[in-house]
Amino acid sequence: MKYKQIKPKKIYEQVADELLAMIRDGNLQPGEKLDSVTQLAENFQVGRSAIREALATLRAMGLVEMKQGEGTYVKAFEPEEIVYPLQHALLMSMEDRAELMEVRNILETGIAASAARNRSEEDLAQMEQALTEMKQYEGDPENGEKADLAFHMTIAHAAKNKLLLRLMHHVSDLTAESMKETRQICLFGTETAPEELNKQHEAILQAIRLQQPEQARKAMVSHLEYVEDVLRTYME
Repeated sequence: MKYKQIKPKKIYEQVADELLAMIRDGNLQPGEKLDSVTQLAENFQVGRSAIREALATLRAMGLVEMKQGEGTYVKAFEPEEIVYPLQHALLMSMEDRAELMEVRNILETGIAASAARNRSEEDLAQMEQALTEMKQYEGDPENGEKADLAFHMTIAHAAKNKLLLRLMHHVSDLTAESMKETRQICLFGTETAPEELNKQHEAILQAIRLQQPEQARKAMVSHLEYVEDVLRTYME
């Protein structure tokens, strides 16, 4: 008989499980503000990085929301929404993200190269506007994600290929969620991560502006590899 190997839980998973139990049991009510990351770290006797990962996990499950400058709040939920084990939700998220990143790597690198060949001045203006908004909402994952998605969709428009644009629209919802997740992790991870995302988008824009297809492709590859590394680190 074969037995499934039991793996020890990581610290952030233990913290997330404990917070999940507190939400389930009503010890943390919808609308209630959680303690600060520093206070939670002291209470659980763990590092702040473990707290950030645990909160990001609960946010991915739709149980908490993080408001920039205010803190983390429990969201309203239905009991049946959280009956599944936390590890199951994480496993599904990992599979979905891996498949999505593969699609984005195949699709968007070629789109960036095509955009560099075919972009118009109007396309460039829209990309610049989206990049300006990304910088403006650097500390706001939700609005930052909207600007991020607008930037990538404008590149798809600039490629001047209707089929490629349709393909981008087909995965836009999943892409938007991935972008929001990446920005949330970056915001509560390192202070320099949002700035790094902006630099990557600037490199893509510059290559498209100068009509350098291969450079645009490479810049997009570098950006997507960075996003994949951020998500992989979070999920491990």
